[in-house]
Amino acid sequence: MRRRGAGVPLPLLVPASIAVAFLVLPLLGLVVRTPWTDLPAQLADPAVGEALRLSLVSATLATAVSLVLGVPLAWVLARSRARGRSVLRALVTVPLVLPPVVGGVALFLVLGRQGIVGRWLDQGFDVTIPFTTTAVVIAETFVAMPFLVISVEGALRAADARFEDAAATLGADRWTTFRRVTLPLVSPGIAAGAVLCWARALGEFGATITFAGNFPGTTQTMPLAVYLALQRDPQAAIVLSLVLLVVSLATLLLLRDRWLSRAGTAA
Repeated sequence: MRRRGAGVPLPLLVPASIAVAFLVLPLLGLVVRTPWTDLPAQLADPAVGEALRLSLVSATLATAVSLVLGVPLAWVLARSRARGRSVLRALVTVPLVLPPVVGGVALFLVLGRQGIVGRWLDQGFDVTIPFTTTAVVIAETFVAMPFLVISVEGALRAADARFEDAAATLGADRWTTFRRVTLPLVSPGIAAGAVLCWARALGEFGATITFAGNFPGTTQTMPLAVYLALQRDPQAAIVLSLVLLVVSLATLLLLRDRWLSRAGTAA
């Protein structure tokens, strides 16, 4: 007997198929147009390895900072009863819709040598942030942290609060409950959000080039290297884009699906 609802209605199948083609065909075009014969030589270029190393390191550091700051923020949004949470949530999600270049300008106005905080850092501690590797990490954190916060907040809202109530009944304080009950309960959501955050940081371009510049070995990440190569050597740009595509797909397939499947099993 055929399971009821197993078929896909034609009015849904047609636009869904168009959506798949719209999203997949550009990726297939990248694979088809890749100069496979020149691929080893292009990948052996030291500049490619340096840009890839910087991208991986900076994206990982940005994700670590996002975990340290974003998980507590997600808890505040999901669990606390503080006033103004809706306004705070709106402010937190602004980087999702803000053009990355504008985010870079905003960071520059705050942390630049003449910025609100940057002037104090420069004059008091002789610390300059723009156009450094630190600036790359800050820019990537700014644009990627909201992905983590939204994912963790959703996991917290979906989690059964009765476990936390039971821990409180047994005498656990709020910090112990958060550390011993809440974090394990929403760990799949945290992991999924961290992967999305890492992938977004890896592909960041606009805020990075505005706030950190494009200096090989210091601030030139893979997206910036792709942009530069596209102007002088389109074939090299295709190879660099393919590397980013492979790294991003491998990360999402090996990590995100694994943790999301655990979340679905637990639910």
